[in-house]
Amino acid sequence: MYSTRSNLILRFHGCEKVEQQKLISDPSYIRSSNESFDWLGHGMYFWENNPQRAILWAEEKEKAGTLNEPAIVGAIIDLGRCLDLLDSSNISLLKNCYKLFKLESDKLDKPIPKNIDRPKTKGHDKVLRYLDCAGIEYTHSFLKTIGESPYDSVRAAFIEGRPIYNGAGFNEKTHIQLCIINPNCIKGFFLPRIKSKS
Repeated sequence: MYSTRSNLILRFHGCEKVEQQKLISDPSYIRSSNESFDWLGHGMYFWENNPQRAILWAEEKEKAGTLNEPAIVGAIIDLGRCLDLLDSSNISLLKNCYKLFKLESDKLDKPIPKNIDRPKTKGHDKVLRYLDCAGIEYTHSFLKTIGESPYDSVRAAFIEGRPIYNGAGFNEKTHIQLCIINPNCIKGFFLPRIKSKS
């Protein structure tokens, strides 16, 4: 009943400079991710109220050699029907769907994917989220089989990075991420302004 989010919001997407220009200039262009390790399932990803984190992500990709020229683009978004994983009822839904997913996998004697770190990286962040992606995609397909309306978006918080000081409960890269499944939720793209000095 409360899964539909009203109002337009602003979000930020880290990308290649070439992609930034294409998103701004071509209203029909949307680039979704369909990787098996996507954190929130398949769709287009955005950082919530965090342009700095979006550009940091793009710069990290440049250092890793998977992106040439880092850039960001802003988006005007309507979340529509949102699988918001900051909401207790949606967390319960995902948990119950995982149980069904595991039962089906066990019956088929099929191994369940795992979330893992990238090879040769240090830290505790599970950045290749095969399990989470499979669980969220299973949830979407399960709801479809029982005739439920599909979700337009998925939203979640991630505690990521090192603590910001010794004993802190806050981490360097903590953020809220958004995955847009229904491209019609994206109303437009824009180049973010740089704050002027007063």
